[in-house]
Amino acid sequence: MASTKQLPIGIDNFKTLIDNNYYFVDKTLMIRDVIHNIGMVNLYTRPRRFGKTLNISMMQYYFEKSAEDNSYLFDSLHISTAGEQYRAYMGKYPVISLSLKSMKQDTFEQAFFEFKTLMMQEFIRHENAVKSANIAKGLMDRYRAIADGTAEDALYPTSIRLLCDCLRTAYDQKVIILIDEYDVPLENAHFNGFYDRMTGLIRSVFESALKTNPSMEFAVLTGCLRVSKESIFT
Repeated sequence: MASTKQLPIGIDNFKTLIDNNYYFVDKTLMIRDVIHNIGMVNLYTRPRRFGKTLNISMMQYYFEKSAEDNSYLFDSLHISTAGEQYRAYMGKYPVISLSLKSMKQDTFEQAFFEFKTLMMQEFIRHENAVKSANIAKGLMDRYRAIADGTAEDALYPTSIRLLCDCLRTAYDQKVIILIDEYDVPLENAHFNGFYDRMTGLIRSVFESALKTNPSMEFAVLTGCLRVSKESIFT
């Protein structure tokens, strides 16, 4: 009797889904579309539970350069037959991947602390590559401060840009930035009465990371867009 595939309920990690042979609606041609569009910043908006986080995870496993070869994850999927020109992008880039969905705290201070924690985790994830690179002392001092959780608050609005610049030097390759659920901290702030402060933080973070950033190849953002995008992207 043939085994029955399981539904991936609550699973948003692409590697876990493929390795365990869960049911998967093949959306890997989204990777082809992102490569074709070559927009510096690509925003995808869908309602909750439409697979945005899984797609971000899928793109990270496709594009990210790492010690582990993840190419096998895509062997039987649509992107594998789309053409050799797309395989040239596989495993080529340093990737910054952040999900802001956990920034749902009751106060700005608590939400900002969560953002600092997310940045610390991403800095630590890339620490080995950055430590082995010839990065200027001033940049490295700021990098270590965020990785250690000792950085001044004023450093965090430019923290993604700092990480991007360090990774560009470490890999001699431009960086892909993936940001999932960008709207969650904004929606939460709206309902908890500190929308203006959160808008200021997110705008500063995005302006430094996504506008005129020579270290960035491109960025992909996802969200529900229940809040006004004009307050952030203009």
